[in-house]
Order: sequence, then structure tokens, then C-alpha cells
Amino acid sequence: MEFEVRKLAPTATVIRRNLQELSQQATLLPDRTLLVGDYVVAVVYYRSGYDPSQYTTDDCWKVQQVLATPGVVEKFLSEPSDVAAVRGMFTEIYSLDLTPEGDKAVELVMKEPEGFVLKPQREGGGNNIYGHDIPKVLQEQKELRKSWILMRRIRPPVQPNYIIRPSSDSPPQLTNVVSELGVFGVIIGDSENIIVNRSVGHMLRTKQSDVNEGGVAAGLGSLDSPYLI
Repeated sequence: MEFEVRKLAPTATVIRRNLQELSQQATLLPDRTLLVGDYVVAVVYYRSGYDPSQYTTDDCWKVQQVLATPGVVEKFLSEPSDVAAVRGMFTEIYSLDLTPEGDKAVELVMKEPEGFVLKPQREGGGNNIYGHDIPKVLQEQKELRKSWILMRRIRPPVQPNYIIRPSSDSPPQLTNVVSELGVFGVIIGDSENIIVNRSVGHMLRTKQSDVNEGGVAAGLGSLDSPYLI
């Protein structure tokens, strides 16, 4: 991407900073202009930060559950109806920091483990811990629990369907499945005007309803096509 930017716009400056350097050099001005050192930054593209090992200090940590914190969405949306619409898409997310709030989250999941998912703060999904396996992990990794996020488990509707896999020697069987629809969008604008705001694609993933993980590459889920009526 860096090379393509230089081809398309030779005068555009591209800089690289690791997470530790950003914690020391990045500043957000009152008008939300981002400065990194002496540079005014227009676009940020992450090439790391997808794995807990890349967050080397406490200054680098945290983000995944921030938008679910009360008051954060209100910084960006002024209409109460818009805030309610956005929050209506959130599930409950809890920090597991070594704080009183984190302790309360641990108490909550210990009482009702089947209602939660323990998710690592990393890109790409997978490696989640479900239900009655959660208490054991939290007890064994008490000092490392801040590297996890606790999320209320989503229970999507179950429906019968066929999953077709090219490597299977047997014909597809009718089974109960659940699906996850992701809609991709693009928005370009500033504080005054929205220039572009449109949907640019989607991805539907389907898995058997009794399977926890659903990675397509891992063979646990399949790409699907929505049929909207």
C-alpha cells in the first residue's frame, strides 16, 4: 500500500510508527486533528496491533470495548434517536482490567458462564472461550485477564439449511445452522459534510448451530448467500 500511495501521489508523505511510539508522539487536537510529531495525519493504516504480544506496555493497551462504554457514542452523535439506534446494535461488553469494575465482570460470568464469550483482543476472530470453560481460564490467568474482553453471547435465530463443502465425500445433510451477516460500507466526509456514504458489499458466514467457532478457513463455517424477501 505504501508503494502504491507513492505512485499515485508522490508528494504524499508516508510515515511509520509502532504502538509505543504513537503513545508518545500522537496528539489529538480539540478540533480532532491528529498530530504525530510534527506531521498532520490524514489516514491511519494499521500494519500491526492484531496480537496481544504487540502491545508491549500499558500505554499501548485497550480499545475493543470502548465504544460500548456509556457516553462514548454521544461524543460523535447528537441526536438521541441516532445514539439509541447505534447502541441497539451493541451487545454487552465488559472490561476485565484489574480494577473493581473488572472484578464485578468476573463475578458476573462466574454466576452465569453460559451467557458469555471470552474474546482475545486480537484481529481475525477465533480463539474464543465459551460457557463453562471461562471460569477455568480466568482462574488460571488472573494476572493476564486484561488481555481478554468479556462479551454477552449473541443467540442468533436457528434455521434448517444445507452446508456444502467441496472436501466432503457424503451428500449434504439438512442441519440446523446460524448465520452472521457483515455489511461493508465506506464513508468520506468532515465535521460539516458527508461526501460519500454507501454500502459496498457484504459477507454472509454460516455454521452449524451447535458449533462454537465458525472460521471458514478452519473448516468450521462456510460462505453463504443471503436471500432477502
